[in-house]
Amino acid sequence: MTFLSVKALRHYHEIGLLEPATIDADSGYRLYDVEQVPVAQVIKRLRDLGMTLDDIARVLRAPDVDSRNRAIVEHLQGMEDQLEQTRATVASLRRLLEAPESPHPKIEFRSLPKTLSIAVRHRVAVNELADWWVQAFEELHAEAKRRGLSRSGPDGALYSRAWFEDEIGDVVAFMPVAGKSPSAGRVEPYVVPAAELAVLVHDGSLADLDRTFAALGRFVFERAIAVEGPIREYYLVSAFDTPDEAKHRTEVAWPIFQTSARL
Repeated sequence: MTFLSVKALRHYHEIGLLEPATIDADSGYRLYDVEQVPVAQVIKRLRDLGMTLDDIARVLRAPDVDSRNRAIVEHLQGMEDQLEQTRATVASLRRLLEAPESPHPKIEFRSLPKTLSIAVRHRVAVNELADWWVQAFEELHAEAKRRGLSRSGPDGALYSRAWFEDEIGDVVAFMPVAGKSPSAGRVEPYVVPAAELAVLVHDGSLADLDRTFAALGRFVFERAIAVEGPIREYYLVSAFDTPDEAKHRTEVAWPIFQTSARL
């Protein structure tokens, strides 16, 4: 009646998700009432949607219909977000297969002085970066507006080598500003260090950013002298400027010891 296996029913009983009406004292068999069939069917439907057992328990134990619906809607929103990510990954893979990267990307050598900025610094896991990135720059923009700070350059971020190698590491989101500013919450004054950089522009979705990193990294190690230091991104056009990812424009900057003006 429910398409739930005996193994599943046993597990749901053990975790208190769907307890039997009675248990036979002699055989230990679990016995269920017909009235429990709809609940069992709901559990199966929600499992088919990929909902965790903890979230299913929250739905079943919701005090009212509104609370139950909110829990379900939250899960559906998560599924839609995951679907969008899957679509972006598929599109990126197709572009990779259909349009191999150019063997001669336009890489520029650039020397940048130290830059006064406000920043949010944190140790971030790779899978948490997207949400943290948005929150960090929202805080920076709000603080700049609140204090009337004048922007002196594009938003940027510094990524430690550990972030790439260990999938967790220090990340600094910064906004260059004219003049110093006191700390406020997570936002603090920060001096982006001077650096010599090899820079390659990435146009379009960040889903393809790894290709730009790969091209830049290969050229740096083949034709330049790489040095220790965080890798930088400068967001010339970002999600804060336009929701159209095709119009996004990001500079990837790799620290080097400069020996010539241009590749």
